[in-house]
Amino acid sequence: MAWLPPRLPRRPSSASLLALAYAVLVIYASLYPFGPWAWPPGLKAGDLIGLPWPKYWGGFDVEANLAGYLPLGLLVYAAVVRSGGSLLLALGLGLGLAPLLSFGMETLQYFLPRRVPSLVDWWLNTAGAAAGVLLGLLLHLIGGLTRWQARREHWFVPHSAGALALLALWPMGLLFPAPVPLGLGQVLPRLRELAASALEDTPWDLQWDQAASLADSPPLPPGLEGLTIALGLLAPCVLALSVARPGWQRLLLVFGAAGLGVLGTALSTALNFGPQHAWAWLTPSSWPGLALGLGLACMLCACSRRACAAWGLVAVCALIGLVSEAPGDPYLAQSLQGWEQGRFISFYGLAQWVGWLWPFGVLAWLLRLLVRRES
Repeated sequence: MAWLPPRLPRRPSSASLLALAYAVLVIYASLYPFGPWAWPPGLKAGDLIGLPWPKYWGGFDVEANLAGYLPLGLLVYAAVVRSGGSLLLALGLGLGLAPLLSFGMETLQYFLPRRVPSLVDWWLNTAGAAAGVLLGLLLHLIGGLTRWQARREHWFVPHSAGALALLALWPMGLLFPAPVPLGLGQVLPRLRELAASALEDTPWDLQWDQAASLADSPPLPPGLEGLTIALGLLAPCVLALSVARPGWQRLLLVFGAAGLGVLGTALSTALNFGPQHAWAWLTPSSWPGLALGLGLACMLCACSRRACAAWGLVAVCALIGLVSEAPGDPYLAQSLQGWEQGRFISFYGLAQWVGWLWPFGVLAWLLRLLVRRES
């Protein structure tokens, strides 16, 4: 039919990875706090086929269930279309996968005493996903996806989907307060504590209980704190430069990443400590760190993609090492109480995981770029 949009060429799309990441977010939000699991009293196996009508629901529940699945429908549709799939396949997967996922999540909520399965939630999730698919179809019909594909090819090299997906996840990781502004990746001390707890009272007891805890560690000296901030800003910049084509747009990517990092950190501070403290993280140590990171990123704009990837490995490894020595925020525990009693704790916990694991995902991508042949 003449009105149908043209089929896009088959190639890897960041929308596929983002759709997968968003599905993980939905699963996390639906099943949090992941226990205690128990078979509901009086529930028969046949009752799992249907979902109950809720006794009550509020306006927030309606909005959250509608809005929560809209991006999933949009991303699934865009992933199929931009990977070269047909319009019929995109509509089928977009309208079919989300309801199946929602039904599975609602059914599993039977076994979580703190969660309530609901037929209304399933209908709202399905409607939200359908709205996302229709939005994707509209963008496709007016040529939005085609123009985005052309713009991406102008700015980035082929096979950059993984890097672009990581860049899209970076602002989410910033929402969980880091020990140092922009200092993502503080997962090694948690792994050490987990190992010590698992081996306690065994012949392999690590006996780390006498060592100072992470919260009691001395703060980083101002110079190291500034260097950590610089490396935290440099990490997304080198990731973008490793897949960016040569040209003036590299500078735009660097300044765009810097602006996004500043705004993301300000939003995180405002959410955790109040809007009046949004810019409190801009200390005498922060400004030199931001300037150093921005300056180094601008210098790397003149380097090749592989050189940027090599320097990126050094920067990210140093970042992980420095944030592993940084103490926890003494005001964070008090701030988390508001989240734990609020409605966004599941999203907040996922942001924490993204912040912990994001630098390791960047390391994996940069290593993959360096070991493969240039395309």
